[in-house]
Amino acid sequence: MPYIEVEVEAGDNSDMSVLRMFDAREEPHEVTWVVALRRDGSEGPCAVTGWSSDGPCPARAASVWDSGDGVALLIYGGDEGIRLKHADSDAAWDVADSAQWGEPCLLVELATESG
Repeated sequence: MPYIEVEVEAGDNSDMSVLRMFDAREEPHEVTWVVALRRDGSEGPCAVTGWSSDGPCPARAASVWDSGDGVALLIYGGDEGIRLKHADSDAAWDVADSAQWGEPCLLVELATESG
């Protein structure tokens, strides 16, 4: 499998920069929602899009090897990261919307089966 490079510069969408390489365990696929920690501290379904210097773009997901946590799900987008909002929000994607938030990327722990 190929490596996935995530390079995000801090900007209007996210105040954090990231430059990381991930060892992909599968081919990336487009996603439109994820269960994630929200700004209010609750965890739940969130709509997600990629964010670039030109605005919204596809968000992608792939399971990756993360040296600190084993296999995790990487959610990533454009050169300015990803943008999230509550899944039930009908608002258009907009960096000025305080009910939405940006991240450079997300690493989501994959559930493991215990025997």
